[in-house]
Amino acid sequence: MNTFAEREERKDLGSRPQAAQRFVTPEVNIFETKDAYVLEAEMPGVNKRGLELTLEGNELTILGHRDMAESKAQALYRESPQAGYRRVFELDPAIDTARIDAKIDQGILTVHLPKSEQVKPRKVLVSD
Repeated sequence: MNTFAEREERKDLGSRPQAAQRFVTPEVNIFETKDAYVLEAEMPGVNKRGLELTLEGNELTILGHRDMAESKAQALYRESPQAGYRRVFELDPAIDTARIDAKIDQGILTVHLPKSEQVKPRKVLVSD
């Protein structure tokens, strides 16, 4: 069963002109426990104020915005992109979306995605 499927970024084709904004894809690790899935996303420089998680249907969107300090000096070399973070996942229906919670600590976002009770393993009693 494919629990997470990364969704391709959709472009907004609305009639409103929008300012172009660059995003980079944060690296993630996904783990499974008996009760939940745990998603960890690396977003250096992002804090709670700059984080936005939205759930629309079975689609989880992660947006992270960094506070970029304005420098009066000219950059000669840059490895850190001046962009926000964006990643979209399609969640399996077995995830209890009403109980999803998240925290961010030192640029690492941890999202707990609990399994619904129907899909958790359980013992079946055998009658005589």
